[in-house]
Amino acid sequence: MRHLRLASAAIVGATIFSTLVPFTNAAHAAMTPSACANLTSNEFSKGKLTVATDNPVYSPWFINNKPSSGKGYESAVVYALAKVMGVASKNVRWVTENFDASYTPGSKSFDFDINEISYSADRAKAVTFSKSYYDVQQSIIALKTNAIVKKHSAADLKNYLYGDQIGTTGLTYINTQIKPTKTPRVYSTLNDAVAALQSGQIDALVIDTPTGEYMASAQIMNSKKKLTATQVGQFPSVGEHYGLLFQKGSKLAGCVNAAIDTLRTNGTLSSLAKKWLGLYTSVPVLKP
Repeated sequence: MRHLRLASAAIVGATIFSTLVPFTNAAHAAMTPSACANLTSNEFSKGKLTVATDNPVYSPWFINNKPSSGKGYESAVVYALAKVMGVASKNVRWVTENFDASYTPGSKSFDFDINEISYSADRAKAVTFSKSYYDVQQSIIALKTNAIVKKHSAADLKNYLYGDQIGTTGLTYINTQIKPTKTPRVYSTLNDAVAALQSGQIDALVIDTPTGEYMASAQIMNSKKKLTATQVGQFPSVGEHYGLLFQKGSKLAGCVNAAIDTLRTNGTLSSLAKKWLGLYTSVPVLKP
């Protein structure tokens, strides 16, 4: 989703992923934060935690394009992880890495990249992903005038005509979770699906909640530049997630996973999401 907010045209193809599977690695699972204290020799820059992200970066993941501020969900997560891992804030070093370059094969000039990068099996062939630091939910986007805005019980949802881009998690969700009575329409690009929504060819599309919020608040307009869509609601996550991205086989991944476990168990991730991601956590939850 990270690169979607640069311009509406950038939305094309952003949610195409291979079949999602949970992160599993027995060696990494055995790591604990305390056992990671002596792994500084495995850091990109010894004594520093080198963290990459894009430039520019956007709210609510980062605030005022300043990754080092500790403000915004992803920035705050990094400093919370550093604290658990015993890394002083002053030793967190930020570098720039383009979103699309992050998951290409080869050596990396950072310890990990945090950039709203969704885990996929294909991407994981070239890089190593951490456990989830943000579980991505799917949401329904429709025109404000469509009946689905007011009538969206589990039974109601089966009666609408959906559309989506081929190969997306949204299309998979429609077919496997909503299971509508009408065959969804499949489009080559997400822009084509959005155009179909705007012209009334379909009732709704399903897209990850962050992208859906952008569509409804900034992208889908009529000829008078008036916003015409709304985010009807979101579904419980079915496995898609954002993961920290490491060079393939990085030994630090296990340490970071242990730190993520700690932040999830002690409620830090939930607290940070509530503080910074109200745009998404406040979207009503639907039952497919």
